[in-house]
Amino acid sequence: MNRFDPQAVIAADLAAVDACLRANLGSDVPLIRQVGEYIVGSGGKRLRPVLLLLVASALGRNDSRSHALAAVVEMIHTATLLHDDVVDESQLRRGRKTANALFGNAASVLVGDFLYSRAFQMMVAVGEMSIMRVLADATNSIAEGEVLQLMNVGNADVSEESYLRVIRFKTAKLFEAAARIGALAVGAPAKTSEAMAEYGMRLGTAFQLIDDVLDYSGEVEQIGKNLGDDLGEGKATMPLLRVLAAGNASEQALVRSAISAPETVDFEAVLDAIRRVDALDFTRAAARAEADRAADLLVVLPDGPSRQTLLELCAFAVERNA
Repeated sequence: MNRFDPQAVIAADLAAVDACLRANLGSDVPLIRQVGEYIVGSGGKRLRPVLLLLVASALGRNDSRSHALAAVVEMIHTATLLHDDVVDESQLRRGRKTANALFGNAASVLVGDFLYSRAFQMMVAVGEMSIMRVLADATNSIAEGEVLQLMNVGNADVSEESYLRVIRFKTAKLFEAAARIGALAVGAPAKTSEAMAEYGMRLGTAFQLIDDVLDYSGEVEQIGKNLGDDLGEGKATMPLLRVLAAGNASEQALVRSAISAPETVDFEAVLDAIRRVDALDFTRAAARAEADRAADLLVVLPDGPSRQTLLELCAFAVERNA
């Protein structure tokens, strides 16, 4: 079976986006260039710019403006990664040392700030108020999601609704913005841009739910981070919430203790509890429901390679192992 490559249809456009990214990392401050190039050049799926470009391509075509907007979206995402890794004290991302592990927390935070401000400079250069509003609102929601997640650390009483709210804000919001902007960039009708925004939100939620699964079931070499990182940070993600809802009294007590005092956790015991209540299958099913809803929304797009890739992304979001 051929390996799914969502970048294939828009490879030339993505090359233009990468060129735009690197051109806008320019600074007279060497450390900014060094840290920025390290994180931007670390690979990854480039899902958010891919989403923007595929939607624009399905509805019309890509040009220098959509390339710049895709670069803005990736720059905002990169800034959030720099800040996330400092907050989470992460040491590994995409199989490489995090920027904070390599350059220190201060450099990571400050270069993240530079990337945010440079992204807004690029937005202003595009000069379309509706698109600027989408990106400004998304950036604000991401920050709110980060704070909500911080408030939930170590809290074993987090509800599923509250956890999904964090996902919608922290992760899915930039997917939503990217898909909406792809439609706005080609002047699509409001109904179409709304459908694409919901598609992005649903797809982003599915991706995060599968990330929750992989934190307890993936291979380090494939997922590019250490297993159990979320638990080690005291995060009550969906698999743990399922144990709290469906586990027996001792399993619930174990998970509550693991969330509130992660430094004392018996990871294997928690894994056993997760497996016994089929928490990973439960989380996969929740991700599949989101992805299926996203796929249904693609009816507003004309048939073609870009629409087909967006459809395949829904399956990939749920079936991936990295």
